[in-house]
Amino acid sequence: MTDPVENSQEKTTLTVVGLNCESCVKHTEEALRSVTGIKKATVSLSSMNTDIEYDPGTDLQAAKKAVQDAGYDLILPEKNYEAKEGS
Repeated sequence: MTDPVENSQEKTTLTVVGLNCESCVKHTEEALRSVTGIKKATVSLSSMNTDIEYDPGTDLQAAKKAVQDAGYDLILPEKNYEAKEGS
């Protein structure tokens, strides 16, 4: 689901859980944009997804934590969990 973006940035679409209103969207976008390496985050209430553009090597676990701290949840791709499960 991750695609190269110009200027060596990456782009992905992730599911956000717990969105109920436009205020939720605003808080989630602010939380994502506060994470080092995330250049752009656009959240859609209708699809419950966020499109994120970020620098390679950005810690998406930090993005998940920021969203959780804002009161919602961010579903990361399975590959981010494989190392933990295999440990």
